Amino acid sequence: MGNNKDTSAELQQLRRQLSELHDEVARNDGILRKSQERELALLQAGDLRALFRTMVIGLADSFGLAQVTVVICDPDHDLRHLLVAGGMQPGDLPGLLFVDTLAGLAPQYVSLQKPWLGQYSASDHQLIFPARDDIASIAMIPLVHKETVVGSLNFGSNVGSRFTREHATDFFKHLSVIASFALENAVNRARLRRSGFTDVLTGWNNRRYLQVRLGEELARARRDGSNLVCLMIDIDHFKRVNDTHGHAAGDEVLIELAQRIESEVRASDVAARYGGEEFVVLLPNTDTDSGVLLAERIRRSISSAPIKLRYDGPVTITASIGIAGIAPDQVDDELKTIGEALIARADVALYAAKAAGRDQVAVDSVNAAVA
Repeated sequence: MGNNKDTSAELQQLRRQLSELHDEVARNDGILRKSQERELALLQAGDLRALFRTMVIGLADSFGLAQVTVVICDPDHDLRHLLVAGGMQPGDLPGLLFVDTLAGLAPQYVSLQKPWLGQYSASDHQLIFPARDDIASIAMIPLVHKETVVGSLNFGSNVGSRFTREHATDFFKHLSVIASFALENAVNRARLRRSGFTDVLTGWNNRRYLQVRLGEELARARRDGSNLVCLMIDIDHFKRVNDTHGHAAGDEVLIELAQRIESEVRASDVAARYGGEEFVVLLPNTDTDSGVLLAERIRRSISSAPIKLRYDGPVTITASIGIAGIAPDQVDDELKTIGEALIARADVALYAAKAAGRDQVAVDSVNAAVA
């Protein structure tokens, strides 16, 4: 009888152990599956904007964290330009931080060759977790390109024991490799796209890029209830430059003109070479009067000093500028049609400036009537 009781107790204990093992296997399977889903989301991000949103928002939700930030060292602003070219301003996503150098940002960057876990210190970490006062422990995961740390993926928890120096870092090392690979892929894809959107001569965006961004900016203007202004800029008597000095000199003029325009526009503006000697600048969230002021600055900048040609004497250039603006509402036509009409109206205004004697700024008749 005693042996039967012992056997029964042993069986019950074995059942409990098997049940615990089964639960642990199920938990581990769930953790592995969720980890694979996170990694897949990073690797499948279609562009930089999607990748950074997945990092900052997706990982915070997935891990149940108070905040996730991404720090990117971008001294030449290359990544920022790629991000803007993709239709996103660096400030659009809180938690995405671009810096010119990692020095002085947090002491861990001095030797961040592997993930760092530990307690949050405001004096050391407030720059990588801005505007938060509830972070208790953090994990800094290096983002690496060609064996050089180019930034970090930073996890912030309001639980002090979530990330400690005693925790194993194997998982975070693996995540570092995945995130770094995903970032490199997204950057390469963005550069490849941009190469098809770039004018080879001036380095400016081209007409194809303008068409994409025009739709995006119109959508933003409709959503925000704001105004979008279009400047159409054309060099006066450009054919005379080519005929007198040669096409190489004409190329020099186009390059210099692009630089003078660029010196006047804002980072949020969208500038493109439209074709030949025509350039277009889109001014988001700008009224027509402000557009006229900017156009006048551009016009004066273009004619302010002669352009020195490499193999010939200096040449003075002027330009005519046409302006049109629109504040699309919810009942307007599709954005493609609105965009084409906006460009056409700016073009008509441009020819009005030409007819008025060139070296002029003219406003589209619709906007002039409203003003």
